[in-house]
Order: sequence, then structure tokens, then C-alpha cells
Amino acid sequence: MIMNNGLLQKTEWKAEEHLPVIVSHYCVKKNETVRIKVKIGKQINHPGKNEHNIAWIDIYFSAQDVMFPQLIGRVEFTSNGELAQDTDTGAVHSCDDAIFKFKPDKSGVIYATSYCDTHGFCQSSAELKVV
Repeated sequence: MIMNNGLLQKTEWKAEEHLPVIVSHYCVKKNETVRIKVKIGKQINHPGKNEHNIAWIDIYFSAQDVMFPQLIGRVEFTSNGELAQDTDTGAVHSCDDAIFKFKPDKSGVIYATSYCDTHGFCQSSAELKVV
């Protein structure tokens, strides 16, 4: 979901971070496997509570000279400490990071999009050079 209509957050909040951070080698050989780690926030952890959590992260690749970006993958986070009798008392909280792999044959742009149930959609991007 690559959007440019004002719905996307592209800046951080003061006490917590929401932008997906793309961690990868940004120059690879043609058809070499690219390993991308996406984590939410660079220096400050996202709260990860039942009432304030990251629902999912999507990765898209927009190759040069290709009209539409391709969805590489999606990770959904479904355990945020919820229990029926109370919030945030569960034994498991999802971690807001994921690893994706793909083999590009052209240079392009990697887009990471995420959704926080409190602050909405966030997106970041990084150039990928294929040599």
C-alpha cells in the first residue's frame, strides 16, 4: 500500500517511534537474495501494548521501468498481551520487526509500510541498486 495522499505518517513522535526502518544491503548483484529486516523505530521502542500496537508490516518493491510496485510480503502481529479479563496481562507480546527475502533483477525502491492502531499508517523507503 504505497500512498501519497496525506494518510501516511513520515515523522516520529517524541516519546515513541512508529516509522518502519529498513535494514539491508543497498547494493546487490542481479538475482542475488536480498535480506531485509524491518523494525519499527530506530532508537525508541514502540509501546507494543494491547491498546497501542503495530498490526502489520508490508514490504513492496518498485523496480525501475515497471509500472506498479510488487508486494513482497506481509507480517501480521497478533499477540499484544491481550487476555479476555484484562488488557496487557497476557504472557506474550509480539515484537515489531520482520525479515523478508527476495531476488530482484532490476534496481528500484523498497517501501516498508506499517499500521499502528493508534497513529495510523507509516511508510519509509530505501533505494536498492542491482549491479
